[in-house]
Amino acid sequence: MVVSADGHPAQQFHIETQVVHAGEAKPRYGGAAVLPIFQSATFAYEGELTYASVKYARCSNTPNHTVLAAKIAALENTEDGLVTTSGMAAISTTLLTFLRPGDHMLTQTALYGGTYDFVHKDLADLGVSVTEVDIAQPATWQAALQSNTKVFYVETISNPLTSVGDLPAVASFAKQHGLVSMIDNTFASPVIFRPADWGFDIVLHSATKYLNGHSDLIAGAIAASADSITKIVAKLNHFGGSLDAHACFLLHRGLRTLVLRVRQQSQTAQALAEFLEQHPQVAQVHYPGLPSHPAHKYAKRLFEEERCGGVLAFELKGGVEAVDTMFEALKLPFVAPSLGGVESLITRPSSTTHVGMSAEERQAAGISDGLVRLSVGIENTQDLTHDFEQALSRIL
Repeated sequence: MVVSADGHPAQQFHIETQVVHAGEAKPRYGGAAVLPIFQSATFAYEGELTYASVKYARCSNTPNHTVLAAKIAALENTEDGLVTTSGMAAISTTLLTFLRPGDHMLTQTALYGGTYDFVHKDLADLGVSVTEVDIAQPATWQAALQSNTKVFYVETISNPLTSVGDLPAVASFAKQHGLVSMIDNTFASPVIFRPADWGFDIVLHSATKYLNGHSDLIAGAIAASADSITKIVAKLNHFGGSLDAHACFLLHRGLRTLVLRVRQQSQTAQALAEFLEQHPQVAQVHYPGLPSHPAHKYAKRLFEEERCGGVLAFELKGGVEAVDTMFEALKLPFVAPSLGGVESLITRPSSTTHVGMSAEERQAAGISDGLVRLSVGIENTQDLTHDFEQALSRIL
């Protein structure tokens, strides 16, 4: 059950209404229509009985934190929520909450580069082992299960190849074997997919991306049961990954336009994917909205209104040299890492988001040096299509 900032159950409105009204304090602080920035590290003691409940900014329980967490929990349809200093803070803190030395975890192949490094290097240093599985092949998971397996970790839409697996089967398998199911929902956002509705225990976000949507802050978010959030908060309090008040304010503001942005971005991404798939300079397009994509059947079944998000990837027949030519000729997309902003962003994952992986690891994950990842903004669809058309025409 989702609760609002005043402790009362939140009514289940449609998501367009939730992004505006869910979690807001009642009565509003000072009658303000917009939640003020509480620029205070500490607050008056009011008889709190536990360390985590003492009002202190590092404990992520100021008014800016609690209203924002309640809104995110409502959007993901979970009991509780939490915001952190970055997506990696959310991911690493959550994994360290539920894993101990000697434990084992399952992950999908082709994780986001930062997550891949953390799981395969940092957790390995702490004595946690990992086995990668194909999340489109549930029949293979049992063989990867060990007596010490504790967590099954996946992404709704993988970064950067936009693959989608049998997500309901992941949640069901985890529940059947007593595992904690965790899913990075960054690429989809709750506008497209609500993992908790399909049985997932913990939902993670790089809130830097779609939840905020304006490329002006770094933040993470976690949505889960009240019990799980209590455990994660205890760990976060010690690690110190609490989001500052001003970043909370910006993320709170960005969330209010989430639905409008994601729907526009998904619509344009679909159009661009269809255009690029037919272009003679393009070797392959990775976007689950395309019938040619291996995960198209899952996207049609799982995603709201069959929208597949604003990120697509593609490869040019001319390789890296052709990519460089296209990058120089593009007028609208900004060549930079990250995604989910109102402006279109384009990058080569092998040199940015996944540069921490070795060449061999990238090759095994299907990430070629010439792979391009495009995060579609809210620009006019026709303008973006024409821009790619003229840029691709420059390739000899």
